[in-house]
Amino acid sequence: MSLEQKIMDPMKEAMRNKNEGALRALRAIKAEIIKAKTEPGAGGEMSADKEIPMLQKMVKQRRDALEIYQQQSRTDLAQKEQEEIDIITQFLPQQMSEEELKTELRAIIAQVGASSPADMGKVMAVASKQFAGRAEGKAISAAVKELLA
Repeated sequence: MSLEQKIMDPMKEAMRNKNEGALRALRAIKAEIIKAKTEPGAGGEMSADKEIPMLQKMVKQRRDALEIYQQQSRTDLAQKEQEEIDIITQFLPQQMSEEELKTELRAIIAQVGASSPADMGKVMAVASKQFAGRAEGKAISAAVKELLA
């Protein structure tokens, strides 16, 4: 089932319940799907391998906005961003815990033969592909730095 089909039932439910936060987030997902489908070369379809990166990008944008709103003490806007993050993350795969991430990164470090912070690029290249959708790039980068230090 495509992401577009997955969001339709929750969207209808949010409309019935007048849940503005959920409806706003689901409409944003639908808008991104439509945008991806109408891009040149897309052929009116969105491939499944583009869904997770699109959702991750949306969550990252909202986290950045959330951080700014919190710095400016705009709790009303920060709350809206947090609501949207909560809804969008429901459609992402289960995120890895910090311990799971470090355990798997140790294996990748051993596999590529990394021994110093200079080898971070090698580890990140493999880790980014392997953990796609299951861990955020910022978290992977921080864990690699810590392990190679």
